[in-house]
Amino acid sequence: MGGTEQDYVKEAFDTNWIAPLGPNVNAFEQAIKEELGNTVHVAALSSGTAAIHLGLELLGVGKGDDVICQSFTFSASANPISYLGAQPVFVDSELDTWNMSPELLRKAIESGIKEGKKPKAIIAVHLYGMPYKVTEIKAIADEFQIPVLEDSAEALGSSYHEMPCGTFGDIGILSFNGNKIITTSGGGALVSKNRTYAEKAVFLATQARDEAPHYQHSNIGYNYRMSNVLAGIGRGQMEVLDDRVKARRSNHHYYKEQLGQFEEIEFLNEPNGYFSNRWLSCILTPSFEIREKLRLALLNENVESRPLWKPLHLQPIFSTAKHFVDGTSASLFERGLCLPSGSNLSNEDLERVVITIKTVLS
Repeated sequence: MGGTEQDYVKEAFDTNWIAPLGPNVNAFEQAIKEELGNTVHVAALSSGTAAIHLGLELLGVGKGDDVICQSFTFSASANPISYLGAQPVFVDSELDTWNMSPELLRKAIESGIKEGKKPKAIIAVHLYGMPYKVTEIKAIADEFQIPVLEDSAEALGSSYHEMPCGTFGDIGILSFNGNKIITTSGGGALVSKNRTYAEKAVFLATQARDEAPHYQHSNIGYNYRMSNVLAGIGRGQMEVLDDRVKARRSNHHYYKEQLGQFEEIEFLNEPNGYFSNRWLSCILTPSFEIREKLRLALLNENVESRPLWKPLHLQPIFSTAKHFVDGTSASLFERGLCLPSGSNLSNEDLERVVITIKTVLS
């Protein structure tokens, strides 16, 4: 926490604005809008997953549709596809950013069209805060006239050629879950340059109540709006976003400075024009065995680390889904490790991690 969050929460209690609307919600949405450049419209919601769900519905995804989704990501990126009765089509990563491969994306689209089933939408993810290949993905999406839902859950504060992540897709989504770079405990947002999308998202998120003196509903709605209390936390968190990005990038710089000389350690570098918030600092090792040796050594020192995301096309729940892969994300999962990356890590914390890894590799 940055310090001012409690003031905004107290304001919510003092004014009795506890419901999923109110001054904090409005101000939080405005703060996000200003951070992303005032070209977008924002709907604060209960989670990033809710934002993906509403985003797909706004893009017209329904039962039986195919939706292309990056495979190398958390399951929340794909679960809402199933909520709508659609089918995910998973696309593998490229090594420059670990995000969706433009070449395999094209193959997936062309395959669907050949089968008479053009994909309804593309979910592209800025993984671990690293922007995906925006120009290439957008060019392919525009060529085939398929909308892009930009999953920026891990990338608030990241940018691509000085433009903020969250502003590139037809619809963008943000997450403020407890593990994100800033948090509202639980929460998310839908972002779009299309005002109609944001307004429709608010409508659907508040049970799709029609304009009437009584409760009347012509659409299926959801209880997805953010509460005024949590939005108060968000207002305070937005004030320290830049500090949180600096802290995460500082963690990454320290790890790279201390461990970069080891042949067994590889870091993901930022391509020219890419700026990552370094939400998580990740390393690649030569093999599964070395990764596990490092992970278990850290665990023995009571230091938590985790393998990279297990690709969704390898998950039991999605085992029958169509996928276009070349082994990239499977290899990253086998060899990759997320190191402790919290914004409040002390120098002593970072040293403990580095000393443990150096001891194993030496």
